[in-house]
Amino acid sequence: MKITVAGKIKEYDDGITVAKLVELENVETPEYVTVTVNDEFVESHDFANTTIKDGDTVEFLYFMGGGQA
Repeated sequence: MKITVAGKIKEYDDGITVAKLVELENVETPEYVTVTVNDEFVESHDFANTTIKDGDTVEFLYFMGGGQA
C-alpha cells in the first residue's frame, strides 16, 4: 500500500500499525511523539491497535519547548 509519511509517499505492507510505523521510520524519542493520521490525532495508547490504510497521510509531531529567558 502507498501512504504519505511526513510529506513523502512511501510503500508499506497492508495492515501496518502506527506503532510499527513509528519503529520502521526510526522516529526519534518515540515516547514523546504525537501522531496524526489524516489530520486526526492518535492517542499513544492506541498506537498498537490503530491500523494505517492505503492512501492515509501520517505526520509525526514533536512538542518544541521554549520561551523567554
